[in-house]
Amino acid sequence: MKKVYIIHGWGANSNEDWFPWLKKELKNKGFDVYVPDMPNTETPILEEWVSYLSRQIGTLDEQTYLVGHSIGCQTILRYLETKEEEIIAKPWEETPINFDKIKTKAKFVVILSDNDEVVDISNADVFEKKLGAEVIIQKGKGHFNKSDGVTKVPIVLEKILEISNKY
Repeated sequence: MKKVYIIHGWGANSNEDWFPWLKKELKNKGFDVYVPDMPNTETPILEEWVSYLSRQIGTLDEQTYLVGHSIGCQTILRYLETKEEEIIAKPWEETPINFDKIKTKAKFVVILSDNDEVVDISNADVFEKKLGAEVIIQKGKGHFNKSDGVTKVPIVLEKILEISNKY
């Protein structure tokens, strides 16, 4: 069975932004969908989030798809990095990510907004060069959350369906 895990960002929860919409859409397409409420969301701790995600996913296989928003993306990257090693216990910003190791474990699609005040669009080059990611730029979506008026992100659904050969 194809499983999708949607990982929210800092200060969010599973019932906010576009997460309920994507969950419903994917369930209607036959996916098992999980949107865990990450721990201590107002003061996230790297090792707690990565360890919690690891426990939620259990066995990672090629039928597992990971979707992240904001710091949820970094949580996913760090989770993938630690699949074969101990969890890193340094602060989020200070711990380097081993992109060479990560890029061999998954296909990456990064969706950015041209007016995101949290994740600058200049990060597109980093994702393309370091992860070999397909980068998609959306216009006027801010940080892709409800305060920016975003409750649906159709491109996320489209890309999951495309990658999982569900078209």
